[in-house]
Amino acid sequence: MAVKIRLARYGAKKKPFYRIVVADGQCPRDGRFLENVGTYNPMVEPNEVTLKKERIEYWLGQGAIPTDTVNSLFKKECL
Repeated sequence: MAVKIRLARYGAKKKPFYRIVVADGQCPRDGRFLENVGTYNPMVEPNEVTLKKERIEYWLGQGAIPTDTVNSLFKKECL
């Protein structure tokens, strides 16, 4: 089971809102996930990102692999 930290899309059409979730790599983008570890809202200026840093560090320690987009969000938030 390859665990990934990735974005799951929510919100209305043309008004995206994303949850940062820990999920099995084989599950669909908006499907089942293990844990919600943050949110990302690109529709406000500046972009709003909230993170549960303790849980993210836990999952990274367990071997979860962040996607490229999530990794760039972590770098912007100094994680």
